[in-house]
Amino acid sequence: MTDRPFRLGLLALDGCMLSSLSGPADALHVAQRLLELRSPAAPPRFASVLFSARAAPMVRSETGIELVVRPLPRRPRFDLVLVPGVDHRRPRDVLERRAELAPELELLRTLHAQGTRLAATCSGTLILAMSGLLDGRRATTSWWLAGAFRRHFPAVRLEEQAMLVDDGDLVTTGASTAVFSLVLRCIAEVAGEEIAQQTARMMLLDAERQSQAPYVSRALLEKPRHSLAEKIARFLERELHQPIRVSRLAAHCGTSERSLLRHFRAHFGTHPLGYIQRLRVERAKALLETTQLSFDEVVARCGYSDVPSFRKLFKRETSLTPADYRERFRLRPR
Repeated sequence: MTDRPFRLGLLALDGCMLSSLSGPADALHVAQRLLELRSPAAPPRFASVLFSARAAPMVRSETGIELVVRPLPRRPRFDLVLVPGVDHRRPRDVLERRAELAPELELLRTLHAQGTRLAATCSGTLILAMSGLLDGRRATTSWWLAGAFRRHFPAVRLEEQAMLVDDGDLVTTGASTAVFSLVLRCIAEVAGEEIAQQTARMMLLDAERQSQAPYVSRALLEKPRHSLAEKIARFLERELHQPIRVSRLAAHCGTSERSLLRHFRAHFGTHPLGYIQRLRVERAKALLETTQLSFDEVVARCGYSDVPSFRKLFKRETSLTPADYRERFRLRPR
């Protein structure tokens, strides 16, 4: 805990996800109000400033809402500057904005060189990576962006299942609500754990979330556009209920096992058996969400015969037990 006020800089961008900016600002505002209830005469402890790297007086969010922004002060003093998520249909929509975002990228490099701590959330992690500052550093991103992130920024040590990765002066989080994990941590550092917990309760935030794994849906992940990848996908979808050997998969695809291994590393970031295990966990998740099958029956439909082994695999991949996953995500009648 510190006596110094905390000042959050919110970097406004055209097409920004409004919640990436308003959510953190609201959380700090709630924390400030809670402090005022405790000590009405105490000086303010939290402030957020919406600013732009450009001269334009406003930016337009992804929904068309216009935000009035301040130009960056000549001598900015922020404890943390946050890069928000931006609107996109596919990861390449963000990546293709590199030239357009030149003023923002230069500003991030300058702020970092001046000692300002930087953070990014959701697709904003791609923008922070474009600056080059994440090279050689640990980071996370939203789970559906992980494949594109890994391909375009191989120098970054991606921890895609983490909700938040704090690498000192650079912090990254998953999708836009994951940024609350960072904000609550900042509140705790400035005003104490009790105020952070009260803020979380007021805003109905789950401060215990540590992993994105339970939320991953492979059906929504971007698929590599490659004829070999399509052959692999069709084969695995058809054969996933039974044991699958890498040699058989390679033979079906008309390629060598060595070439198949190279393809998996390049496009999926793992080896074939690891990828097949993830697909089986994904099928188990769908069955737990939508059926009343026993876990033994679920395991059988996922091509496993060893129930305890699959239970461990499921927990490793999702961070939840099968029973906990079913309770949290099963479809409920309205």
